[in-house]
Amino acid sequence: MNATGVATLLPSLPSIPLPAGIAGEIILLFLIAVVLLVVFMLGRKILKLIFGIIANSILGLISIFVLNLVLNIGIPIKVYTMVAAAVFGLPAVGTFVILRLAGVPL
Repeated sequence: MNATGVATLLPSLPSIPLPAGIAGEIILLFLIAVVLLVVFMLGRKILKLIFGIIANSILGLISIFVLNLVLNIGIPIKVYTMVAAAVFGLPAVGTFVILRLAGVPL
């Protein structure tokens, strides 16, 4: 146990030698800038992907209601149709429309 009464479970890690002076600070700032740039670029792509998925899901759910109200397609509002429209979006709604026009009951 150490002086605070907490047992040290991890061995001490070796320190990384850094250049002293202004050169070390410049290298450290450069590394921080590179890490922030990578995090920003990945975060931007992930947010764009998530926004696209959410938008596709919302459009799929809204389109089922609009098709039923305006064109009277007759897509049933059931759990499986709503889940499929929320997960797959507009492609699921298109599949439902094709199935209904082909006479397949949903």
